[in-house]
Amino acid sequence: QSIAVVGRGEREERGRSVCVQWGVALKASTGMASLFNFARDARTFRPKKYAGPNSAQLKQRIDATLGNGDVYEAILLPEGVELNEWLAVNTTDFYNSTMLLYSTLVEFCTPESCPVMSAGPKYEYRWADGVKFKKPVEVSAPAYTALLMEWIEGMLDDEKIFPVMAGEAFPSDFQDTVKKIFRRLFRVYAHIYHSHFNQVCDLGEEAHLNSLFKHFIFFSHYYKLIIPQEIAPLQELVDKFLSQMKSRSKGT
Repeated sequence: QSIAVVGRGEREERGRSVCVQWGVALKASTGMASLFNFARDARTFRPKKYAGPNSAQLKQRIDATLGNGDVYEAILLPEGVELNEWLAVNTTDFYNSTMLLYSTLVEFCTPESCPVMSAGPKYEYRWADGVKFKKPVEVSAPAYTALLMEWIEGMLDDEKIFPVMAGEAFPSDFQDTVKKIFRRLFRVYAHIYHSHFNQVCDLGEEAHLNSLFKHFIFFSHYYKLIIPQEIAPLQELVDKFLSQMKSRSKGT
């Protein structure tokens, strides 16, 4: 995967050719035909469940704390809980909430309206997964999101990566995997804020979006899951949330 900083004219030119590039990449990939119907994939999104030994109780704790309006308290590692299990439960939860939000915007986020996965005119994201797409390829925003869904769900369903049996160890690179997931989920938020915020407001989802993203930023910052360079497309908003987080942490 990669980030490209592009000018407006260059972005428009790339937009005209991206469908051809995407078609070639897609045909070269086996088992990917269903991704042509990106809107259907998002609209029929079903939340995933992590079936770890303590996941149900931890999910209840998160929901209860958020229900009380305390985002900072919701991110803190509960006493006696292993860090990787906490990361696993929250990774699943953030994936679900992010994609459920995106699913309400699929009629606005199309290959025609969003021919490139981007966050404003300066930031463009290419897709690569090291397996089906070994080299970064330019794709539309809905294509990127559909590929992201498939990629994340493949890992969530793999018990070697997200173990579910009590006492079963997480892989040594688990936290690196979580960082990759969070980095790409951030890009979905960045695209929504830059390309679809007006539609979010029209749907009355502005407060919901800000609440989800604030929780996402609190958690990813607290556990150092996203490097500062990745935050740049939403730097002003992130700084605002982190200032609130700092004030809240001093009050504990």
